[in-house]
Amino acid sequence: MSEQRNVILAVGLSLVIILVFQLVLMPADLPTSETMPSQQAEGQSGFFPLEREGVRTANQQPKVDNQRAIVTIHTPSLHGSVSLIGGRLDTLTMVKYHLTPDPQAPEISLLAPPSGSVPYYVDFGWAPVIPGLEVPSTTTRWTADSLNLGVDKPVTLTWKSKNGVIFRRTFSIDSHYMFTVHQKVENHSGAPLSLAPYQAVYRYGTPQTAGMYILHEGPLGLLNSTLREKDYQDLKESSKIFREESDGGWAGITDKYWLVALVPPQYQKATIRFLHQMIRGIDVYQVDHVGPAQTIAPGASAEAVGWVFAGAKEAQLLHHYSATLGIRKFDLAIDFGWFSFLTRPFFHALTFLRGLVGNFGVAILLFTVIIKALVFPLANKSYQAMSKMKKLQPELKRLQDRFGDDRVRLNQEMMALYKRERINPAAGCLPIVIQIPIFFALYKVLFITIEMRHAKFFGWIHDLSAPDPTSVFNLFGMIPWTPPALLQIGVWPLVMGVTMWLQQKMNPQPADPIQARVFTVLPVVFTVMLAQFSAGLVIYWAWNNILSILQQWVIMKRMGVRL
Repeated sequence: MSEQRNVILAVGLSLVIILVFQLVLMPADLPTSETMPSQQAEGQSGFFPLEREGVRTANQQPKVDNQRAIVTIHTPSLHGSVSLIGGRLDTLTMVKYHLTPDPQAPEISLLAPPSGSVPYYVDFGWAPVIPGLEVPSTTTRWTADSLNLGVDKPVTLTWKSKNGVIFRRTFSIDSHYMFTVHQKVENHSGAPLSLAPYQAVYRYGTPQTAGMYILHEGPLGLLNSTLREKDYQDLKESSKIFREESDGGWAGITDKYWLVALVPPQYQKATIRFLHQMIRGIDVYQVDHVGPAQTIAPGASAEAVGWVFAGAKEAQLLHHYSATLGIRKFDLAIDFGWFSFLTRPFFHALTFLRGLVGNFGVAILLFTVIIKALVFPLANKSYQAMSKMKKLQPELKRLQDRFGDDRVRLNQEMMALYKRERINPAAGCLPIVIQIPIFFALYKVLFITIEMRHAKFFGWIHDLSAPDPTSVFNLFGMIPWTPPALLQIGVWPLVMGVTMWLQQKMNPQPADPIQARVFTVLPVVFTVMLAQFSAGLVIYWAWNNILSILQQWVIMKRMGVRL
């Protein structure tokens, strides 16, 4: 009975991993929108009449001298522009991140203007408490004191209304991904004004996401010290606007690696909203925050400040902004998940080791050694028990031959033998149980963190976060044929499978031939399954197997057990 429990446990754990991978980790494609409406949308739901802009075709976009009227952004981390039409931040690409591991590949595009096929931009302004006041709109043509925005090179946009109210919008940027936007209103009219400052991010079309339960992509924010997350589908299916008044905090839209977040002043209340609208048949997602209304007397002025993070979710950088700008829990933009008590330490350990050796692949190898050292006492007891069981294989075979027709008596004799030899037959499953949380925590670290993206190992592994690109079915590239995903079984998955098979051979074999055949199939199942996982995870598993084989071999040799 004990051996049957062991095999059931091992097979059950394997099936759990396979099912979790199929149901939770396998990506599911979501629709994207590449069409765009031809006219400006009208109307805005909500408590402030924030003007909304639909998507215009290129020939409808206002032009100056046959070109877009823009302020160019050029920093060590970002390229892009601020549009003088509307005064919005609407074009950004990331200097350090490319579509492929090739450094000559195009830069990752984050924001795109309304004239593009998939607009994604950030707007700013003042919402009049009483409708009818002339304020800058999405078609307002601003003037700029400079056409180049860079580090320590702010740019101020200016616009004057017909009744003499002057609006100024000053953009500053650091060397990374944080914009500071100062807005100022000078009331030179003869009447008081009541305005509320706002920032808003608009995204047109539902982006294609990884579609995994372990990763949130879409609107999110820290409101009143609580992380709020809304999936695109949730907003589409709900007719309600998510609205919450928060003391500071932040809100925006996140992708797997990239984030566009609005940060109001942390010392004042802001009303933050997540909403979805259909504009000319296009899904439009909006996240905005509106500050307290300000009354501006004739001859007086009012100011408001806000920040916009638009870039890569680098953990160290998010911590930096939390410390320097006081942005609370900004690192929660990285989805470390419910098991953050494992994923965070794993991530920091890997980045620390990478800093020592200069390679994330080598860091994974060293990390595996550290994990093996931490669980060494438990694994040692397990391997000692397994070695004793293997040493008893001849005796177990004799019991099977003697009591093979009487299963009850056979199990009684086997349990008596284990008791005499002080062996716990369930101890052999302990290494598998320990590996499961480590496996999933490491998988998530490799999957969600930008630091692992395009991280190289040696040889053909140019991205540890992606599967091994080779395949045994095209002779590792010698045959000019790309196998389907199921047959994409590379070198490292094969190494993992072979080491798993070798380790299995060192363990005591089940007396039941059916159980033995089930165990024989497991390395093949794991090889096929793990071939779809990130190369870094497979390297970890293979290296862990090798270390386990060495540890078990030493124990068996000391105990005089034949291999």
